[in-house]
Amino acid sequence: MSAEAEEVAHDTVESAVRAQLGKALGGVRGMIEAAVPTIAFTVTWITTEQLKTSLIVSIALAVLLLVARLVQRSTPQFVINSLIGIAIGAFFASRSGDAKAYFLPGILWNAGYSVAMLISIVTRWPVVGFLIGSVTGDPTAWHKDPGIVRLCTRLTWLLMLPCVVRVAVQLPVYVYGGDEAVAALGITKILMGWPLQVAALGAMLWLLGRGRTPIKPSVA
Repeated sequence: MSAEAEEVAHDTVESAVRAQLGKALGGVRGMIEAAVPTIAFTVTWITTEQLKTSLIVSIALAVLLLVARLVQRSTPQFVINSLIGIAIGAFFASRSGDAKAYFLPGILWNAGYSVAMLISIVTRWPVVGFLIGSVTGDPTAWHKDPGIVRLCTRLTWLLMLPCVVRVAVQLPVYVYGGDEAVAALGITKILMGWPLQVAALGAMLWLLGRGRTPIKPSVA
């Protein structure tokens, strides 16, 4: 679909953001695919306390999920994203010999993402605004309308909140916990992964459902 056609289909900021969020999250299947390898790593570590075995099981399941996507000829994007994250975590853990290092890249990613979104809010270029740009074909036109900027700022706060909560909970466990922290990190990663993201999405959809902001910037 062309940018012009998408703009006709989404004549308000709210409808455009809802559509783009739906594409970005990958639905129920994407959520499961993101969670399964982490669950496998955590359960295997708890039962065996063998880092190598836990990594092999986690990576093997991610590869199987990828193969299933390819066989079904459906988009492998979300599995590939998960597999990349798992591979990076496995690299950290295998190099350090510490199982809890498997979770460090995720903590760092959430911290970096939080900082980036906070900077976008402070500079009044909220990242959610660029979802509008992806629909209209003009990545910056939305910034001319103060109403759109305000709405996208509120949405960016909601998008950032799960990342901040994950770092606030998981980082102290990682820093101060020993080997017993692996199970806690695995459980918190699962509970604060898609469930927390879905809660934030629900809040965003509630906010989006309250208004109809024209997608074209107002002319001063």
